[in-house]
Parts: sequence; C-alpha cells; structure tokens
Amino acid sequence: MNQNWSRRKFIFTTAGAGTALLCNPFSTWAYSEPNDIVKKIVAKSIGIDAHNHMDMPFTKTDFEAQSYPLNKELKASGLTAIGMTFCVDRPKLTQEGEAFERFLLSLDEMDEMIKANNLKRALNFSDLKKAHKTGEQIIIQSVEGGHFIEGKLDRIEIAYNRGLRHLGLMHDAQSTPPIGDIYTDESLFNGLTDLGKNIIKECNRLGILVDLAHCNNDALNDAIETSTKPMLISHTGLNTQLGSNEKMAKIMMPRLISKEQAKKFANAGGVIGVWTHLADTPLDYAKNIAALVDVVGIDHVCIGTDTKMATANNSNSRFGQKTNKSWKDEKEGFLYTVVDALLKTGFKQQEIIKIVGGNYCRIFDEATTV
Repeated sequence: MNQNWSRRKFIFTTAGAGTALLCNPFSTWAYSEPNDIVKKIVAKSIGIDAHNHMDMPFTKTDFEAQSYPLNKELKASGLTAIGMTFCVDRPKLTQEGEAFERFLLSLDEMDEMIKANNLKRALNFSDLKKAHKTGEQIIIQSVEGGHFIEGKLDRIEIAYNRGLRHLGLMHDAQSTPPIGDIYTDESLFNGLTDLGKNIIKECNRLGILVDLAHCNNDALNDAIETSTKPMLISHTGLNTQLGSNEKMAKIMMPRLISKEQAKKFANAGGVIGVWTHLADTPLDYAKNIAALVDVVGIDHVCIGTDTKMATANNSNSRFGQKTNKSWKDEKEGFLYTVVDALLKTGFKQQEIIKIVGGNYCRIFDEATTV
C-alpha cells in the first residue's frame, strides 16, 4: 500500500504545479465515457454496496400504489448486489409489537418488489458468485437496527428463514429493551447490553453478518470480544476526512470512526464501508477510501454508500439521493464512476476489485457459513 499511497500523494500534491494540468485527467473525467480498463474491472468485480436503503411504506395500500425500478437501476449501476436495507424505527415506535409488525410487513412488501423486478436474495456467497457469473443482479437482505427483536431472540431465526443475512445491530433510535450504546446518544450502558451480545451470538450461530454501524466505541469493542465471526461497519468514514461543508461535517462527526478504532476493528478481521457523504466529487470519495486504506489496509475497506438505489416512481426518498446520481454531472452508473476515480487515485486493478466487493464477499462468506 505504501507504493500506491506515494503515487496517489504525488498526484494530489502536484495538482497545483504548472505542469499538472498537462498530465492530470481529473478536470474532464466526469464527462468521459468509461474506458476499456474501467469496464474490464467492473466486469471482473462482484460489486457490492454494503448499505443501500429501500424505503417501503408501512401501509399495504401505499405500497400497492407504488413501483420500484430496482433491477433497471442495479443494472445501470454496474453493481452485482446491494445490501438492501430498511429500518423500522422511523416514524417513532410507540407500542410493544409494533416494530415486529413493521418488520414483517416490510419483508412481505420486499418479497413482492423483488419478484416484480425478477430478482432473488443471496443466501450465501455461492449465490453471489452465481449471479456475477451469469451477469445478473441479486439482493442481500439487510435490516438496520434490531428493534424487531424486542428481546425475543427466536425472532432472529424467523428473520433468517425469511432471507435476512445482514443485520445492523443498532440505528438512530434505541430499541426496547436496549441493545447498547448508539454513537449519537449519551453513553448509558458502557457498550452492549446482554441482549446486544446475545443477538451477536445468535447471528453467529445462524449465519448472519453483523453490522455495527451506529455503535459507539465501547459497543464496538464489546462486539469484537463477543463475536466468533468477522463483522462489518457498513457506512462511515474516517473522522479526519471532513469534506468542504463545515456544517455537514459537524453533523456527521459522531458517525465517523477514528484511526485508532478503525485499526482495532480491522485487526479483529472486520471490514469498514465508506459512505458517499462528505465527498463532493467521485475523486473526493476515492480520496476518502484511500485515507482509510492507508490506516487499516487494503483488505478491510468496502463501499457502503447510505444512498438509495431505487425510489418509488411516485414518491420522494426519505434517505437522500439516488445511488446512480451520487454526484453532480455523473454520466455513468455508480460503480463505473467509482472505479474510474479509484484508478485515477492510484489504485491497482486487484486492489479495486477488493474494495468494491471482494472484501465484503470474504466476510459475508465467513459469516454465513455455519
């Protein structure tokens, strides 16, 4: 990685030199077609966005009035799969059982949406490899927050039998009973509660990848001590990569990871997803990825955009911009754009293949193999 970083550092630090404009392709890259090298890397990669929202209404009639062009958007993106994520804690939960009802309704709706888009869920790494080999797209079913469990661990197996293979332990609102400390809240539990630890153990037993986004450092450390399988932090960024928007950086700071915590998580075998927040351009995004790679190594970084691959045709997304429109003037699908930027940042082909999906695939395989 040192050689690659030196090459990337040279590109960025010479951008202001008088000769830089002669050799720097950055100023026109957004308007160019993907070249053969980009296409080749995308074709070789099992491209995965580890955290991509699918916004489903909690009323059946509203869902039936909508359609989601997910397959079309996935094909355009160049990705093989997304961690198709939903949450049940928005709007606020008000009564016992409501979280589980929302969870089951969302899965029912996703069953119909997946069928309408001629897609399937990946239940293991073999499913991902098969989809890539045949040039098809596939879904990794994910939920953000264990609110649906409501202290009943047997519900995790119910979720597993419905195709869930990626479980985000926490989200913005605390679950009932509590799972552990959320990084945007005051610390109350000194990490994970017994319930939080037992959820991880049950996911290990069944074969579900545990996602620790939204956990504070104490909760992360407890999870590392508890889990027998590698885990994921699906969407974050280094707390040194703050972008140009000071207001947004201040809002996002509690959600970012320190170099020290990132190293600790990577040393435990974990993989960290870099989101598209705090990156005004694809090259900013590539630099954020490079900064994290330089801290934890090439084998411990993936993509986790926290965007939305497909919105309903007649509604607005609650979760920000569409994946294939992550940046202004974006001409190509998401993965083509990112691969191009990573190449121009100095990454080699095999490094890019790891970042855009290979690293996620490795831990997904380990986590789902029992």
